[in-house]
Amino acid sequence: MIVLGFLMGALSVAIFHQGTLFLLFHYANAIPEAAQVVGRAPAPGWDLSRMMPNPPFGLPMPLLFSQMFWGGVWGIVIAAVLRGTPAPDLLTGFLIGAVGCTLVAVTVVAGLKGLPLYGGGNVQNLLRAALINGAFGWGTALLLRPAKLREFRALPMHQGQAARG
Repeated sequence: MIVLGFLMGALSVAIFHQGTLFLLFHYANAIPEAAQVVGRAPAPGWDLSRMMPNPPFGLPMPLLFSQMFWGGVWGIVIAAVLRGTPAPDLLTGFLIGAVGCTLVAVTVVAGLKGLPLYGGGNVQNLLRAALINGAFGWGTALLLRPAKLREFRALPMHQGQAARG
C-alpha cells in the first residue's frame, strides 16, 4: 500500500495537478469571470530544464519533481485513509487534496519558505490551490481504484436463506 500510494500520488501530480493548472493557465486566464474567481493561474511546471533549490531540503531539482515527491507522500496518506474508511473514494480523495493538502501548504510549507500564512489572505489563491490540490487528490483516488484497497465482504446471510440457497 505504501509503494502503490506513493507511485499513484506522484503520477497524479503529473496528470491531474499539472493538468488542472494547465487548464486554468490556458483557459481560465482567458475568461475574465473565471479569473475573477480563481485569479491568474501560473504556468504548469513541466519545464524540466529549470533547476532550483526547493525548500525545505534545498536540493536543486525541477519543481515538477519536487511536487511529484510530495504528491507521493500525500498519496500514501490518501491510500491509508481510503483503506481505513468506508467513505466514497473519489470524494475522500478530493477532500484530502482540497482541504488537507491546501491547509498544509498555506500553513506549514508557507512557514518553512518564509511566505505569508494562508496565502496572505488572498481568497483567489486559496480557491485556486484548493481546486488544483482537490484535482490531485481525486486523481490519486481514481488511480488507486484498481488496487482495491478495501476488502468488500458479502453481507452475512440469515440462517433461513442459507438453507434454501
